[in-house]
Amino acid sequence: MGKTLHPGPQKKSVVPAPEHWVSPIPFGLGKMKPKHIRDTMKVAWENKDNLGYAANILTKGVCDGCALGVSGLYDQTLTGPHVCTTRLNVLRLNTMPAIKPEILHADIDELRKYDSSELRKLGRIPYPLIRRKGERKFSRITWDHAMEMIALKMRKLDPKQFAFYLTARGITNESYYAAGKVARFLGTNHIDNASRICHAPSKTALKRSIGVGASTCNYLDWIGTDVLLFWGSVASNSSPVSSKYMLEAKKKGTKIIVVNPYREPAMDQYWIPSNPESALFGTKIADDFYQVNIGGDIAFMHGIMKHWFDMEEKVYGSAINHEFVEAHVNGYEELKKKVQDQSWEAIVESSGVSKERIIELAKLLAGSKNAVYAWALGLTMHSFATDNISQVANLALLRGHLGRKHAGLMPFRGHSSVQGSGEMGADPFVLPGGGWDGNTVERIEQLWGFELPKWQGDIVGVTLENIVLPETHERKVKLYYLSGGNFLETMPDPDFIKKALSELEIRVHQDIILNTSTLVDAKEAVIILPAKTRYEQEDGGTSTSTERMVYFSPEIPGNKQKVEEARAEWKIFINLAKRVKPETAHLVDFADGYAVRREIAKANPDYEGIQHLKEQGDVFQWGGAWLCEDGICPTPDGKGSLIPVEIPDLNKKPEQFIVTSRRGKQFNSMVYNEVDPLNGAGRYDVLMSAVDGQKLSIAEGEGIVVYNGFGVFQGTAKFVEIAPGNIEVHFPEGNFLLPRGRYEKFAGIPDYNITVHVEKAERYNARKDTVYLEKPIPELEIEVG
Repeated sequence: MGKTLHPGPQKKSVVPAPEHWVSPIPFGLGKMKPKHIRDTMKVAWENKDNLGYAANILTKGVCDGCALGVSGLYDQTLTGPHVCTTRLNVLRLNTMPAIKPEILHADIDELRKYDSSELRKLGRIPYPLIRRKGERKFSRITWDHAMEMIALKMRKLDPKQFAFYLTARGITNESYYAAGKVARFLGTNHIDNASRICHAPSKTALKRSIGVGASTCNYLDWIGTDVLLFWGSVASNSSPVSSKYMLEAKKKGTKIIVVNPYREPAMDQYWIPSNPESALFGTKIADDFYQVNIGGDIAFMHGIMKHWFDMEEKVYGSAINHEFVEAHVNGYEELKKKVQDQSWEAIVESSGVSKERIIELAKLLAGSKNAVYAWALGLTMHSFATDNISQVANLALLRGHLGRKHAGLMPFRGHSSVQGSGEMGADPFVLPGGGWDGNTVERIEQLWGFELPKWQGDIVGVTLENIVLPETHERKVKLYYLSGGNFLETMPDPDFIKKALSELEIRVHQDIILNTSTLVDAKEAVIILPAKTRYEQEDGGTSTSTERMVYFSPEIPGNKQKVEEARAEWKIFINLAKRVKPETAHLVDFADGYAVRREIAKANPDYEGIQHLKEQGDVFQWGGAWLCEDGICPTPDGKGSLIPVEIPDLNKKPEQFIVTSRRGKQFNSMVYNEVDPLNGAGRYDVLMSAVDGQKLSIAEGEGIVVYNGFGVFQGTAKFVEIAPGNIEVHFPEGNFLLPRGRYEKFAGIPDYNITVHVEKAERYNARKDTVYLEKPIPELEIEVG
């Protein structure tokens, strides 16, 4: 049977639904809510010097914000125009002029007075720059000189001593592909990308559970499914257009359930600016919240399954879809035993949710013919993240919620084309169209015409640690080539990251703008290369959305503030290859963007069709509407696997809290508002339960200290609806509490959750003055997870 194709965008319901309104008072007057109209006017004002080009980006380009994949103003889910504040906030990166020379070439300490938000507003990088050891300011340098310096250094180094990293700021599939190919051509497997610090476990878990590392369904499947379950995701905040789909789903009778420690206001009530009804009266998004403990999700899911097996003992087939399980699933008895071995006491203690509430959700899912399970960083940023997501897959497999309309598993990705990064091979464990298995290596070597390095490359966190290895170590990283990214604000232990970055001999930042990490010293030189935006890339570029739609974004002419010396990212990588290995560089050369896409179609068979994308609006979906269609998985026996997983022990003492990070009004680490318009929280507010505040005699608004053996965070108590025993701090401000070197064992994601103590600031400071606090030795500390 052939694959079912996506039907394309569907019409929105025009019938008002007052039952979903937040308030009959127009525009949510008197309520805390985002001021979308005001924010839109502000964006228009910011872009007033290049308004025509800004309008063309919005109407002709594929969104470089979140991973929904809006092409121009339209997407493949609902008819009608879509635009959101996330997209509007990143618009200025594409329209602004170059940084003024008197600021760009000021003393480095003057530049260091700016934070990343302020650096971003200075404008674009105008031309290649260099700052050598001991120099106080950046100097202009020619492209030839800059590239020759990098190439000369690479020729001197063992390929195990240099590394590449690509972030997710609008980078196209063509750039990911060229970077992955060039890295291997230059002899290194140290290449990684931003999904390593957000969604790598999703891919790893789905691969082992169902044989494929991508969303099995579409946004269209939300609309009319029985249950849409959001796990550790604030979809309405990270991808605001998705709130439109949620409203349509509710109108079709879908129940929306959110599992998250914090009752996130954006998933509770939201005013959708481009939907007149919602803009006026708001939308009640979630039908129910289950406020689990941070790290309590596995136990919570054990509880759901435990009740399912109890239901089965009374009435066969009342909870498990036996027909689906027998035909399409392995490991049923082993999972059943593992689940039944769990005690309700352990489940309730770890999850923080009562047995009655867990049973309530178990019954809802057991009675639902269809369900879509969507998740984000709340499940992925743990040391047991792969197990978290395999446990979600266990739920879907037991109920047969897979491979058909209105059912499936969806990692809810945050950035445009981060889905494409691994599929293009910009990852130490994968090549285009496969892993590092013998067949894929042989196939790619034949296509590319050169031998691949056979040693295992390191993930980004390990690469950073390898910078401080002894001088003689074969894996001591001496040159780091970064396309975007700011490790100072995305990785745990920022103090260590700063030290590591400064110990590199040469550090290359290929980017649109400066950030705080570009200003850190290096032993020999910091080289900065001005990149083109995706809208300036010759012959256009492609990006892959969460739902596997591959969109073509054309080159958009007419930028009044064009940076003349900026170059397309994929071309910079090719230029580097030509300089390091001129004699064989024809093997990685491409005549144009179309040639890159033609080769991608050969390298990754899923992308057959990408070579035909040429015009604005061109799109195809790899894999068809549903992966694992009719329950048949791309595994050796065609079946999915149920994976028994343990309830993690977080080693949390009764007086401790678990802390996790959250995003406010920001795009990754790029902060756009100092105060979150949805809850009024400032960047240094610590979100905690009033119950915990009372226990510790902490008043709202009082100064508090959050600390552990790794760091200290001074903030202000803000009481919110969060599960007691859990607190949240903003990312990246709270990263000082997180130790380096703790990675999820399957996917290598850093752990962004840890145990901490919380105290009134005055008590902590008084105690610090009188008691000598011994600095713990990290190796002797008990680890979380």
